[in-house]
Amino acid sequence: MSKYTGRFAPSPTGRLHFGSVLAAAASYLDARACAGRWLVRMEDLDTPRVVPGAADEILLTLEGLGFEWDGPVLYQSTRSAAYSAALERLRASGAAYGCCCSRKEVGSLQYPGTCREAVLPSERIRAWRVQVPDCQLCFDDRVQGCFCQNLEKEVGDFVVLRADGLFAYQLAVVVDDAEQGITDVVRGADLLDSTPRQLWLQKLLGYPQPTYLHIPVAVNNEGQKLSKQTFAPPVDTNAGTDLLRAVLRTLGQAEPQTECVHDFWAEASVAWDPQKVPRSQRMLTTA
Repeated sequence: MSKYTGRFAPSPTGRLHFGSVLAAAASYLDARACAGRWLVRMEDLDTPRVVPGAADEILLTLEGLGFEWDGPVLYQSTRSAAYSAALERLRASGAAYGCCCSRKEVGSLQYPGTCREAVLPSERIRAWRVQVPDCQLCFDDRVQGCFCQNLEKEVGDFVVLRADGLFAYQLAVVVDDAEQGITDVVRGADLLDSTPRQLWLQKLLGYPQPTYLHIPVAVNNEGQKLSKQTFAPPVDTNAGTDLLRAVLRTLGQAEPQTECVHDFWAEASVAWDPQKVPRSQRMLTTA
């Protein structure tokens, strides 16, 4: 069995907020409780959304809160060759096809398969999509339980290379998880719906399937997910263990009383119990 390897993969679109630290802490504690490795990956693939300097700010915040990662930080913006190779494998197997449809023409999140059988000249291809099956894809999440989705009926053939020439998140995350040897993915429940697409790509590319644990997404008083768009304030590293105790409280975990950050993480790792993480997909923070 492969050694436990987890990861935290923030997008550098701004500074870390409470919800980001919640996901980082859950993945960190799960890895350390298993004496495993914990990696940091910058998902800076969507360049129009990347904020200059945000990646460095994120790393400084993690350091300030006592997180210690293993190995160098991986930046998706340096990985185009790996994603191109994966796309070529999908194309060669007939799993991916060129699509000329615009977003306006599709008109919904569920793609109807308009270009599945089309033979398009290269100049008409706007994006590349992966054909999905008409069947239930299921997996057992360690917190949320069994989750199933029919990709054809609920999602449709999804994009792996966008019209703007950028590789889609779904392809990049699958390629990176496989190359980095990720055995366990711990992240927010807002990505629960994405997991079946990733399972399908893993199957098509012959990659191993990680174990998944999706924690509740932190929301504000209006029920909105904490994010840059909802004006979630960045965390203050000066809050130290007070902030970290609020994080553990939200995750349903025991709260070490030590003020030493290093000792805090050591105690929290020993006490970490995924069974105590709330099974809801959204949750008001206790910060």
